[in-house]
Amino acid sequence: MTVSSFEGSTPLIGRGTYIHPSADVFGDVTIGEECWIGPGARIRGDYGTIRIGNRSSVEDNCVIHARPGEITRIGDWVTLGHASIIHNATIRDWVIVGMGGIVSDWAVVGEWAVVAEGAVVPQHAEIPERAIAMGVPAKLARKRIGKEYEAEWTRWKKVYVDLARRYPGGLGPPLD
Repeated sequence: MTVSSFEGSTPLIGRGTYIHPSADVFGDVTIGEECWIGPGARIRGDYGTIRIGNRSSVEDNCVIHARPGEITRIGDWVTLGHASIIHNATIRDWVIVGMGGIVSDWAVVGEWAVVAEGAVVPQHAEIPERAIAMGVPAKLARKRIGKEYEAEWTRWKKVYVDLARRYPGGLGPPLD
């Protein structure tokens, strides 16, 4: 695991967060409490800022980055599937970005929305809350998902919160 400073900015890692030994987190990055950062993840706060909320999972080989002087925001209880890329975007609470999904510059994904596997949310696009977006470029496949999914999706999201507790080592310093 590489958690390192860059030009005077040191990552802040919340209590109970696990960072896999092969993940890299550096620069102006804040990761909330009880997050799980998987193998090969790259969270680059070198010339932009990264903010990740509580109990979010950044799965294997994800890349999170921001443009110079700008910010990538990832909310609470977010799941970023394997090999997803989030660049200079805003991901609201409870979102799922499926495996290989890409959310590009200045895009916004609303609460409880889903970006399907392999979908590409282009620059400046907005995925409304509770919508499902699929394809390249991402289009709304379903405009409104019901609350009946919340319990199931919350149960799956808790799997990674539990993993953060079960993995030995890899913990960063607590946030002040």
